[in-house]
Amino acid sequence: MLVYKNLTIIGTSHIAIESIKEVTSFIKEKKPGIIALELDKPRFFSLMQQKKGSKFSLLKEMGIKVFLLNLIGAWIEKKLGKLVGVSPGSEMRKAALLAKKQNAKIMLIDQDARITIKKLTLIPAKEKYRIFLDILKSRFKKDEKIKIDLRKVPEKEFIKTILKKIEERYPTVYKVLIKERNDVMAKNLYKLITQFPEERVVAIVGAGHEEELVHDIKKYEKN
Repeated sequence: MLVYKNLTIIGTSHIAIESIKEVTSFIKEKKPGIIALELDKPRFFSLMQQKKGSKFSLLKEMGIKVFLLNLIGAWIEKKLGKLVGVSPGSEMRKAALLAKKQNAKIMLIDQDARITIKKLTLIPAKEKYRIFLDILKSRFKKDEKIKIDLRKVPEKEFIKTILKKIEERYPTVYKVLIKERNDVMAKNLYKLITQFPEERVVAIVGAGHEEELVHDIKKYEKN
């Protein structure tokens, strides 16, 4: 959790029961006037309605490559969620429900997921090959495996190490999934704390985004 001016940023794991408890406790105790979520409109409405969109309409809208990439990502997150008994995005849904109950404003600060996923299809061939090679190597590697408790948010240093490795090994993936989205979210958060300086704002984002978001917000303040 990071605090900057009237903004509190809570880093969460989208399938961790610990994150649901932290978000619930903060909102009930601090009663923020604005709750910002790392979501775009389509994902928000899908999460709140808990309905699956038409796969045919998604395929038609996104194209086969983007559709398959999105499907694989959703499948992995759902499988991990089943291991701990938590639906992906439960902490976001809980925050939204509490916002309505406490008459707080809900703000969606993330980039449209369709833009992000389409950009991922443009990854250079060399980087795609590297990803494929690393996945293949991992199946045969006999090194000691890192144990992670999926019920909790990973330690900050662990997240930093992983993000650094991604940035070095897959720079385009890092740019699209982390850097560019951080920039969009920071810009939206900067607007919020500037337009509503008297309001307590809480932003709920994936763990690993917090420090970079504050850094980017300060950058916008200097411009």
